[in-house]
Amino acid sequence: MPDSPPVPRLIAETREVDPVEDLLPFSAAADPVAWLRRGDGIVGYGRALEIRTDGVDRLARIAADWTRVAAAAEVSDEFGVAGTGLVAFGAFAFDDDSALPSTLVVPSVVIGRRGGRAWMTRIRRADDDTETAIGPVEYGPHWSATVGPGRMDPVAHGDAVRAALAAIESGEVQKVVIARDIAGTVPAGADLRRLVRALATGYPDTWVFAIDGIIGASPETLVTVRRREVTARVLAGTRPRGADADEDTAIIAELAANPKDVDEHEYAVRSVVDALRPHTSALAAAEQPFTLKLPNLWHLATDVEGTLSNGATALDMVRALHPTAAVAGTPRDAAMAAIRRLEPFDRGRYAGPVGWIDGNGDGEWAIALRCAQFGGPDEQPDTRTVTAHAGGGIVAGSMPEAELLETRVKFRPIVDALA
Repeated sequence: MPDSPPVPRLIAETREVDPVEDLLPFSAAADPVAWLRRGDGIVGYGRALEIRTDGVDRLARIAADWTRVAAAAEVSDEFGVAGTGLVAFGAFAFDDDSALPSTLVVPSVVIGRRGGRAWMTRIRRADDDTETAIGPVEYGPHWSATVGPGRMDPVAHGDAVRAALAAIESGEVQKVVIARDIAGTVPAGADLRRLVRALATGYPDTWVFAIDGIIGASPETLVTVRRREVTARVLAGTRPRGADADEDTAIIAELAANPKDVDEHEYAVRSVVDALRPHTSALAAAEQPFTLKLPNLWHLATDVEGTLSNGATALDMVRALHPTAAVAGTPRDAAMAAIRRLEPFDRGRYAGPVGWIDGNGDGEWAIALRCAQFGGPDEQPDTRTVTAHAGGGIVAGSMPEAELLETRVKFRPIVDALA
């Protein structure tokens, strides 16, 4: 194997700044970079470094490249909380065969807030003394998207679900996740920070992200690594929220007892535990899931916690976990083959990993759900294309009509925000 090309030496300097009420004005209107939850988070501006790759072993290559970049970097960080020092934001394609690359972006400037304190990190190449000018820029005008059916309309979705059920009955797979799409346009000059802000306001308990053209509010943590401790949250099994507290109580009881949803959830938990076990010295998952409440949905959820044993980074754990049974199915390879056969589109970054990693290998990663992807080959001078996806896990006993309803409910956060 030929030697890897030399990596640029980056210099990162973090200093505390006055508290920042709203981080988003410090990011770019047309291409925001952000990672927010419950009012805290980090946003980026500019590009100090960009790593793009695709194909088989892309996640291994990105993880190896980042390890080399971090080892060569010079970091000054007296602040020392999650998100300070050298930081890269990542958005990775769902499938090895995707036409979209998997991207890791190191901004020139990162602004962060956590626990009432704020900081700024400036990152530059060692051979470049240029300092990126940074300051808050007011939001642009309000805008709305025009969206409609994509390549898989409701009728085609029903056909795909029935084909998935046939694959399950034949023994090809135990579970497969089938997604459908909607597509449309936004004005060419739309300030996409408004979409990020709407999602962060409406869904504060999710991971709200904007990275390299994909923007969303994911309820599902793929993996968090911090000081050798690793955690993941598995979501599988979904119901829409009720009209009142009594209806919600009945929905929770039915969801927790439904064999189809319990089986789907068990497959997802098992896939995460099996992926993490080789990398951990201690690993625990609750025996029974809990119900997670979101503004529009109930999910069955299970938290998994462990201690890393082999010096693995957050990107190594992303590589080990993706794709989970929650977004692909089980067995993994057979489910991926079924998805490629049954879905008439490239998922792009939908259901792929999104998040950030620092120079120590710590980071936070979610699964790109409840999201929209901007840009594509059909761009026009006065509009920008947008595509969104929503899916559900198909197991024995799934009903096409119920699966379609589930996708409609899952589309609601991003469709409402786009409107």
